[in-house]
Amino acid sequence: MSRFGIYLKPVDKNGFWIHCASVGEVVAAQQLIERLLQKYPAVAVTVTTNTMTGRKRVAELFTKRVNHCYLPYDFPLFVNALLAKLQPRMLLITEMELWPNLCHGCWKKGIPFFVINARMSEKSTLTYQKLSWLMQPLLNKLSGVCAQGERDYQNYRQLGLHDSRLCLSNNIKFDLHISDSELELADTFFQNLNLEGRILLVAGSTHEPEEQVMLDAYLKLAKSFPNLLLVIVPRHPQRFEFVNALLTKQKLNFIRISQTEACNSNTQVILADQMGILRSLYALASVAFVGGSIALRGGHNALEPAALGVPILMGKSIYNNPQICEDLAQVGALSFIDNSQKIVECGETLLSDPALHQAAAKAGLTVIAQNRGALERTLSFLQL
Repeated sequence: MSRFGIYLKPVDKNGFWIHCASVGEVVAAQQLIERLLQKYPAVAVTVTTNTMTGRKRVAELFTKRVNHCYLPYDFPLFVNALLAKLQPRMLLITEMELWPNLCHGCWKKGIPFFVINARMSEKSTLTYQKLSWLMQPLLNKLSGVCAQGERDYQNYRQLGLHDSRLCLSNNIKFDLHISDSELELADTFFQNLNLEGRILLVAGSTHEPEEQVMLDAYLKLAKSFPNLLLVIVPRHPQRFEFVNALLTKQKLNFIRISQTEACNSNTQVILADQMGILRSLYALASVAFVGGSIALRGGHNALEPAALGVPILMGKSIYNNPQICEDLAQVGALSFIDNSQKIVECGETLLSDPALHQAAAKAGLTVIAQNRGALERTLSFLQL
């Protein structure tokens, strides 16, 4: 019903409204939301998402401390209905969701409307320039934009956003925090899955055909590293059964995390068919592949394995976070690959050279330490 602006649960007015499209945006905004909850304990926080997986992640991270509903369809009637219900003091949109009617509704009611951790690719810039009749009025009504990188900052300027309403905050993903509960879950997996003596290659947030590419690479790598174990973590839960069928068809010895069985010496693959456990699995990895990067989805969050001291492999589709990936690659924390043979070559190098492996791990941690502070710059710009 909330898609039509109908939200029946009671909610205190004059709170914060944060919109996160899906899981990745929820995770990126986690620390900002935690700060709001800490600094304004008596003020309601409502998080909207577009997806069910986003909703589940909100529930996992914040339990009942925040309200959740789905973002209404961008029609004036629906948008205005939710605005009337929430009457927020501020709306924060994460990354790249620009909704004309939502923006107009906030502007008309005098509600500050900001885009935080904002992305603006060259492709999107060209598209919006062609739609200037739609984009320019929207930009004129925006209260401000916190750009996550120099590329994004300059592209917003190119679209006509005035410098006074634009801040180069950098990416709040650098301020991510690996929680004690995530590390405790990693320890639980280590014990319950019988991972003693195994080397883990974790393929996180995968899309088709990345699972097959990783399987091809794994079968070659396992000849040199017989204790190697491939962990596949599909990006979307609706693909769990697809990957299960893929592994079954190829007659691989695998287990599913949801079935709570342990590995034996013949286990080749673990299918992580649960949501919200990727960071805990990265914590156990010797090497991590970050998905959406071979499958031309722009690449998912490379900072999660980096924050855990894990060397990273990615394809060349990194348009979601190009600066982050380039920064990690420049210091040797991330290696670009585009096929299974490249994965084999990089994997063999990292797994056979402890000094190189340690240097790559340390480099990723250093990049994160050097780039922290985006959250503080964002909060300062928002005057919170």
